[in-house]
Amino acid sequence: MADKRDYYEVLGINKGADDTEIKKAYRTLAKKYHPDMNPGDKDSEAKFKEVNEAYAVLSDPDKKAKYDQYGHAAFDPAMGGSGYDFGNMDFSDIFGSFFGGGFGGFNGFGGFGNSESRRNSPVRGEDIAVELTISFEEAAFGCKKQIEYYRIEKCSDCGGTGAAKGSYPETCSTCHGTGQIRSTQRTPLGVFQTTKACPECRGTGKTIKNPCPECRGTGYVKLKKKLEVSIPAGIDEGQRVLLRGQGSDGRNGGGAGDLVLYISVRSHSVFQRDGNNIYCEIPITFVEAALGSEIDVPTLEGKVKYTIPEGTQTGTEFTIKGSGIQNVSGHGRGNLNFKVNVEIPKNLSTAQKELLRNFATSCGKTNFSKKQSFLKRVFRSE
Repeated sequence: MADKRDYYEVLGINKGADDTEIKKAYRTLAKKYHPDMNPGDKDSEAKFKEVNEAYAVLSDPDKKAKYDQYGHAAFDPAMGGSGYDFGNMDFSDIFGSFFGGGFGGFNGFGGFGNSESRRNSPVRGEDIAVELTISFEEAAFGCKKQIEYYRIEKCSDCGGTGAAKGSYPETCSTCHGTGQIRSTQRTPLGVFQTTKACPECRGTGKTIKNPCPECRGTGYVKLKKKLEVSIPAGIDEGQRVLLRGQGSDGRNGGGAGDLVLYISVRSHSVFQRDGNNIYCEIPITFVEAALGSEIDVPTLEGKVKYTIPEGTQTGTEFTIKGSGIQNVSGHGRGNLNFKVNVEIPKNLSTAQKELLRNFATSCGKTNFSKKQSFLKRVFRSE
């Protein structure tokens, strides 16, 4: 016992480590020194045995308590100890985590049980993503679009078997149809049995002597598909349309994947969108703003008449309810909000300038309350 290293030192942990830390340390070192990872390396084999011995003690509360009190002497028969007993240790969850299920249940140090292959289980087909660009109006009102994309389909010539017409896949002679081959390795810790996919049939359990010329024995082909899709009214930039079962075909009886349309919306020359509301700016003349007027307002359905009040200031916003974009769920519709900008005339003639001067004189100060208020705030101390 004098030559044995401290078990905490072996696992690289402190004496107060909890169960989680102990298991984590063991998991890392067991994977590092496992004989299958280091074939023929006697030093790794010895360290693997040492790591397992340390874990067997420190993971058991009773053994750990004895070890913490008496050290290695607690298990030395020559000193009255009970000796090591690893027969009931269960390492299956540890090994399974880093061998990906390649091992079955671990029975002490005697070996691993059998594991079942999942290569012939139903596999769902892959989803396919397609980007679709539509106009602003198409997004607002919905539309139908023809799209083209490639998908993996079951070969129509062989029905997905991969074998040429008149022939069929045969049971693999190497793995006898199991899709797996097993190898056994004896180590000082016991017998380890590993399972891996059969290289002859690639884990399918079947071999094809006469492959289908259309799919070259794969059972599947890549084909271009044309499809008419419906885009719902109210869809927005970055949203998706999901078409169930229009992706690639599944394997071994698995369902087809989905087709996912990622929507991109072209910008509009007049309108901007925010949620289900739309916005635009409309220029009006000085006279229309001063006297009030009925102006033409563009909407998604065409222009409508709208009366603005006299004395409208530039930047004033107005709302036409229900003239925005329909909610994509079909419930409710947004508003149209427009802002007016008063256009100041340019390149006035001499006569026009004189008329405006006379107009300003006739207005005096009372018609420009905002200007007068501003001047009073700025120059009140003067």
